[in-house]
Amino acid sequence: MLMEEITSKEFEEIKKETKTVIIPVGSIEAHGPHLPLATDLYTIYEVCKLVANKIKVLIAPPLYYGLCRSTKPLPGTLSIKGEILKTFLLNVLSEFYRQGFKNFFILSGHAGGTHKAYLIDTAETFIETHRETKFFVADIYQLLKPVLEELKIPEKDSHAGEWEASLILYFKPELVKEGAFEDYPNFPKFRVVAEKEKYWSSGIWGNPLKATKEKGKILAEKLAQILVKEIELIEKEK
Repeated sequence: MLMEEITSKEFEEIKKETKTVIIPVGSIEAHGPHLPLATDLYTIYEVCKLVANKIKVLIAPPLYYGLCRSTKPLPGTLSIKGEILKTFLLNVLSEFYRQGFKNFFILSGHAGGTHKAYLIDTAETFIETHRETKFFVADIYQLLKPVLEELKIPEKDSHAGEWEASLILYFKPELVKEGAFEDYPNFPKFRVVAEKEKYWSSGIWGNPLKATKEKGKILAEKLAQILVKEIELIEKEK
């Protein structure tokens, strides 16, 4: 159930049926010339909607913004600081906890390592003072890895490439534009560099030319199944 679409009365009713809330987190980030800036939000939020059709769970209004380190210099990327992301999410978690929710799924469509570290740290911070709560924190790329193997999509395909373009072709085909091409970053190993666009100017990390709507459907449905199982497991725990 999408929280933004229900009434206060319906909210009270769903609390009787589940103590689990999913918080979708995305980013506004360059995804090449072919995919929308909100790709990371659209993919995870649409998958969450599929999950809500299969199991009783509350889907929180999504957070569009994330921490984008490598693509920050590229046109259209709007990155927020990790401390702001953590503070915002802690506030949101506190409010859901106050309303009676105890199981939290923080699901990110953005798979940046630093971004993900702040999400995990947020859960760690909250659970220190609310030990009865349970957390599941993951990004879409982590969750999809076994499915990518099934579809023979290479592990090095990770951003605006085959799998991500396939999901947008399935969920939001009207937003996919011409101009896709295969590309990969070439950041020097272990270096933190100022001129990031020098090493990754396209925002593409993979081969979007292999993307299809059919692959997107398989990816979306398999991911929804994975998440339903995880929700069922966490709700059965005592």
